[in-house]
Amino acid sequence: MSHAQLTPNALTVLKQRYLWRKKKGSQESPEEMFHRVAKSVSRGSKSLEKRFFDAMSALEFLPNSPTLMNAGKKNGQLAACFVLPIPDDLSGIMDTLKATALIHQSGGGTGFSFSTLRGEKSSVNSSGGYAAGPIGFLSLFNELTQTIKQGGLRRGANMGVLQVDHADVEAFINCKSNINKITNFNISVAVTDNFMKAVRNAGSWNLKDPRDGKTVKSVRAKEIFDSLCLAAWTTGEPGLIFIDEINRNNPTPTAGEIEATNPCGEQPLLPYEACNLGSINLNAIFSLGSDGVDWNKFGHLIETGVLFLDQVIDCCHYPLAEINKLCHAHRKIGLGVMGFADLLLKLKIPYGSPESLKLADKVMRFVRDQCIQVSQKLAQVSEPFEGYSKSLWKKRGIKPLRNAALTTVAPTGTISLLANASAGIEPVFSYAYQRHVLDGEVLWEIHPQFKTLMERHNLRYTDLETCAKEGTLVNLPLPDEIKSIFLTTGDLSFENHVKIQAAFQKHSDSGVSKTINLRQCSSVEEVKKAFQLAYELRCKGITVYRDGSRPNQVLQLDSCPDCARIS
Repeated sequence: MSHAQLTPNALTVLKQRYLWRKKKGSQESPEEMFHRVAKSVSRGSKSLEKRFFDAMSALEFLPNSPTLMNAGKKNGQLAACFVLPIPDDLSGIMDTLKATALIHQSGGGTGFSFSTLRGEKSSVNSSGGYAAGPIGFLSLFNELTQTIKQGGLRRGANMGVLQVDHADVEAFINCKSNINKITNFNISVAVTDNFMKAVRNAGSWNLKDPRDGKTVKSVRAKEIFDSLCLAAWTTGEPGLIFIDEINRNNPTPTAGEIEATNPCGEQPLLPYEACNLGSINLNAIFSLGSDGVDWNKFGHLIETGVLFLDQVIDCCHYPLAEINKLCHAHRKIGLGVMGFADLLLKLKIPYGSPESLKLADKVMRFVRDQCIQVSQKLAQVSEPFEGYSKSLWKKRGIKPLRNAALTTVAPTGTISLLANASAGIEPVFSYAYQRHVLDGEVLWEIHPQFKTLMERHNLRYTDLETCAKEGTLVNLPLPDEIKSIFLTTGDLSFENHVKIQAAFQKHSDSGVSKTINLRQCSSVEEVKKAFQLAYELRCKGITVYRDGSRPNQVLQLDSCPDCARIS
């Protein structure tokens, strides 16, 4: 592999996070890293080793960060996503706290449902005192994460979930109103069909004690919903998890109900389940052919991705016996894509347009269909995942599969930087911007297609600064037909964002990582409409973020695009 394929920013991140130190103090090269990962995951198969190396070194497929970091280590932990249970007793909570520490140390992220915990100030019979409640224990887990860095490279991430009928849900909704507290958790409220119907019908809503299910308070559902929307507008949290939709699509319903997801919300899992993820770079399948996509190459990369991720399950050393058991029983993997916005640019299709929705549907349908075929072949060689005979797949008439879940659209924040691709299925945030990463370091990013555009139209450095400041090309001296294609996050409505997410969700076994970005001047009413549209379109969850609502956001603009247009 030529290092010229890696941008300077990608090399910076690799050196700081991924490349191993050798005995004499030098670091492995990126090529050596890909050889290390391919050799470890192929588990002795020379043909698979070459296939995996070729795909990774060409930056056409990349696995999640823990695999790149840890493959080849003794007891290397390669999965990204975990969910752990939190029982309503102190001994069980401490067991989960210990398990969390081990997972974070190994490079994984954790999700929890705090819904089983009795409410704050509920009585504790054993001590005669009062319970700390979900928020109290959420803070405890947050402090643990603050203390433990993942292999000294990064701090762990968490998702905290609370059911919408929990007695403490009102306090939970606002527990991150101070953005300097609970900084190592994303939080989401698990809302039900009945709750959304109560909101629509202006009905009442009962908040309950999880110990006995008794109602402790009755409120208007709309009051809870309004509070959710205001909090999300203010700070970007909480997100919503549509828990009934998730369990309607639970591939192993007899193994239990899903209550929580991984930190970015795209991977719903049972307690003690884990999942490893990987993404195909859609830049790699662009073709000058009839429809702009090399479907044969795409199919080959999908097969490579499934084979790779399935192998990871067997060469991963899980931190708990319970996790090891469930991972081998259900063999869940999550193959997705990155670079969707790049592909649209190359095809001259505006993000959010009807044409882009059709392409999103076609791309993800192809990923899922191909994944099913590969997993069926694996099941014939080995055996189906445990519980297939009572699974959702069986009910839908799908022949035996090796893996209970196959597809996930991950955020790909760091691996898309390595691949020089747009993140996941997100639109381009800005064609020139500053990325805040690595404990405060700032990296400048300029989109490769924008560089070409600057040269072709003789744009000046001041134009680059304008783009970076405003996050849009609207005020640059460019033809309108170019501006209509080179859209950014700030140019899009919330409907554009949600509809793209729903198009990918339609063919994703798990969830879809997608931020519904809002302009700084957006209203709370837009948040409400976005939440309702996501529910109506059968998304499994939704996260909104209004630009500028936090002072230290990862991708930074200097001003609101709409305000910039007015001034």
